[in-house]
Amino acid sequence: MFMVGINIHLRANGNEQLNIVFILADDLGWGDIGCFGQQKIPTPHIDRLAREGIRFTHHYSGAPVCAPSRCVLMTGKHMGHAEIRGNKQAKVKYPEFLEGQLPLSPDAITLPMVLKEAGYRTGAFGKWGLGPVGSSGAPDRKGIEEFFGYNCQAVAHSYYPPHLWHNQEKVVLNDPPVPGHRKQLDGEISAADWRGKNYAPFLMIEAAEKFIEDHREHPFFLYLPCIEPHVAMHPTQSSLDRFPASWDTKPYRGNNGYLPHPRPRAAYAAMVSDLDSYVGRILKALDDLQLANKTLVIFTSDNGATHPQAGDPDFHVGGADIPFFNSTKHLRGHKGSVHEGGIRVPMIARLPGVIPASTVSDAVTYFADWFPTLAAAVGRKHPAGLDGESFWPLLTGMNPQWKRTTPLVWVFPEYGGQVALQFDHWKIVRKQLSTRQPGDWELYNLLDDESESNNIASQHAERVEQLVKMLRESSLENENFPVRFDTKPE
Repeated sequence: MFMVGINIHLRANGNEQLNIVFILADDLGWGDIGCFGQQKIPTPHIDRLAREGIRFTHHYSGAPVCAPSRCVLMTGKHMGHAEIRGNKQAKVKYPEFLEGQLPLSPDAITLPMVLKEAGYRTGAFGKWGLGPVGSSGAPDRKGIEEFFGYNCQAVAHSYYPPHLWHNQEKVVLNDPPVPGHRKQLDGEISAADWRGKNYAPFLMIEAAEKFIEDHREHPFFLYLPCIEPHVAMHPTQSSLDRFPASWDTKPYRGNNGYLPHPRPRAAYAAMVSDLDSYVGRILKALDDLQLANKTLVIFTSDNGATHPQAGDPDFHVGGADIPFFNSTKHLRGHKGSVHEGGIRVPMIARLPGVIPASTVSDAVTYFADWFPTLAAAVGRKHPAGLDGESFWPLLTGMNPQWKRTTPLVWVFPEYGGQVALQFDHWKIVRKQLSTRQPGDWELYNLLDDESESNNIASQHAERVEQLVKMLRESSLENENFPVRFDTKPE
């Protein structure tokens, strides 16, 4: 595919040790950015990353929703082994915590922990979701030296929240805060009614820029889990005004959850555009400090675009009009689904002088791979027992024919209970496992059916049996997130 003109090992182990910037979007669809085919929303800075690096067309998230996807990313263990497999609130099991999700255990080893041990300065600015402040899963207990952002995903439903966290300090932002959920069933809707004093995303990106400035003389790992374009739709007026008023013929009144908005299509586009602007600010900071040539920049999303809901059939959750933007393109499913539209996500990686410009790869990679890949990039051994495979040789051109040897696994107890396994171009799916009528096994050949429109399980019984066996062998029980995928259909 390509060759490299520099000494990779010098870059990984010598005086020019790599910096790593990992930018994670929230609920961004596979087709929501220009270099992946978006026609309506300009994303010049993300597109620049693709021009200057490699774009992966078959990259998969760790899970179809936020917290478990981030768990897979941080721990390198897929959903058959991951500790966190859903968005369960911490207070369900630990009533002493008033906000935050079920925490990672004290034994869980994360990528930032390994990088910190290797001498990296580690910072995270955005949405965490892997354990409340003071718990075993809090950022400061999982290798993050500086955290500023939302600890709890539920608080992140508002872009004008009551507070953010700076390490263990609660930083009050808005009094009163703007809620993330309301309905307005009649009357004129005004976006201004749902804006507060301090806009959290602006504060988080400023903190990320300062982190780069403060640590420009040291190797650093910057994790930037942005909240865009997750609803509620809360863009500033200046961002909203970038997009045509003619797009919106109907207001969103909140019937599918989150906040009402008078211009929902423009609002969604504005949030994607804001996300792109944050990427631009990070790239500018690296350029200004002459760090670009020794910084690996990664951009991806935690899962697919948000799904339809029955309250208002003209919109998806939170008023997003996903069909209008063709956010999932031809892929089946959305956020919350183990079909391709819920878990296949855009991914771009750039490292000047190592990753050739304007490269495209169709290699199958996913979130569990990042832990071993980035450990290899900085010349460190990763812990034993990870489920991911390092594709660093593919990124650097040392092995352009790299191909994974292990399956991709999703064991997901939410949204009815779902499981999936992908190996080579074959994929099995089973849904509704927590209901009284669980579905049958489905089989898809992704080589010629990316839209998963043709279930061929009945024609390939031996293949189904083989993949189910692989799934069974790849899954451990999890008392906090049980899934019985061997249940027989009635």
